Amino acid sequence: MSVLAQISRVIDKVNSYIGNLCAIFAFSMVIVVFTVVVLRYGFNIGFIWMQEVYVWLHSFVFMLGAGFTYLANEHVRIDVFYRDASKKYKATVDLLGNVILLLPFLYIIWKYSYPFVYRSFLMGEVSREAGGMPALFVLKSAILWFCLVLFLQVISNICKSLLTLSNTSSPLISENRNK
Repeated sequence: MSVLAQISRVIDKVNSYIGNLCAIFAFSMVIVVFTVVVLRYGFNIGFIWMQEVYVWLHSFVFMLGAGFTYLANEHVRIDVFYRDASKKYKATVDLLGNVILLLPFLYIIWKYSYPFVYRSFLMGEVSREAGGMPALFVLKSAILWFCLVLFLQVISNICKSLLTLSNTSSPLISENRNK
């Protein structure tokens, strides 16, 4: 197996694991929201921290799930020309899109959010709400995690595109990608 295929396989496994973690977060979010609703409307009890928990879980599902979504090829795409194209055309479009569009986008997000998250960690930032969640910096770090998991998946997809363009047969190139 080529080095590119091995790199891609490892990254795909990491993002699959993170995708499963996001599924647990989504289920947990449903349980927390249900509990908040029952406590509030059934017993007239409310906890700010509990409301913030499901907001945090929601944030982590979307931010950490970005890499898994890209792995599963379920991201938003305009398929007018892409849908019925050949594998090599798709690999070329994917390669160029990843290198020219997605990598600079991730760099910009990382560059401008890193100081924001770093300051939050230094301050030990907490929720502004009385009784809210401590460690707000953990929530803000989801922005950097988003960049990281999506960057990893971009590297994996670049490897897959290069394998396709080099005519290297690889079991990694999934049928989802060629649809």
